[in-house]
Amino acid sequence: MQRTMLKSKIHRATLTGTALDYEGSITVDEDLLDMADILPGEQVQVLNLSNAARFITYAIVAPPGSGTVLLNGPAARLGVVGDKVIILSYTSVSEEEAKKHKPKVIIVDEKNRPLENKA
Repeated sequence: MQRTMLKSKIHRATLTGTALDYEGSITVDEDLLDMADILPGEQVQVLNLSNAARFITYAIVAPPGSGTVLLNGPAARLGVVGDKVIILSYTSVSEEEAKKHKPKVIIVDEKNRPLENKA
């Protein structure tokens, strides 16, 4: 049996912008994506702590060190600048692997700079 487990999350990121006319996705600082082991185009779930919106999209890379967390396309209607979000990625693992699996947790400050990482 395979189990779907949390692979990583970027916790309490601050939305820095929205772009309604873009085709869709979430654009995230490359450094944060790397730390969270999220690849460009990878499916992610976004939870908006400010309005309870939850949606699935895919990751796009923003310049490293930019602090960018930008909602694009239809998702742009699900948040405003300053909202706090959690960006989640998942993986499928065997039953045995699931018992010892530990997700990567990237906690960021109000400028989307990493504070601490939890394995």
